[in-house]
Amino acid sequence: MSEFFEMLMVVAFGISWPMNIVKSLRSKTAKGRSVAFTLLILVGYVCGIVSKLISDKGLTYVFVFYVLNLIMVSIDLGLYFRNRRLDAERDQKNA
Repeated sequence: MSEFFEMLMVVAFGISWPMNIVKSLRSKTAKGRSVAFTLLILVGYVCGIVSKLISDKGLTYVFVFYVLNLIMVSIDLGLYFRNRRLDAERDQKNA
């Protein structure tokens, strides 16, 4: 039963990442974003994955949700760097 609630927690956190990815794609700017926050979330998901890998219980379905969230956060992080580059190009054009 505890894994069910853990899965709900990870899914609840995971719902925000597709929305963040869409926002990053549409805005094409990194302004107002915190790369440190995103990296901290990424580390948290990596820790969750490692926890599942070394657990005595073996892999469960919750593992899949950790991996999906890790993928989405990684995409969002990649978009941050793309948008930062776009910001720099716009700033250079306007200078």
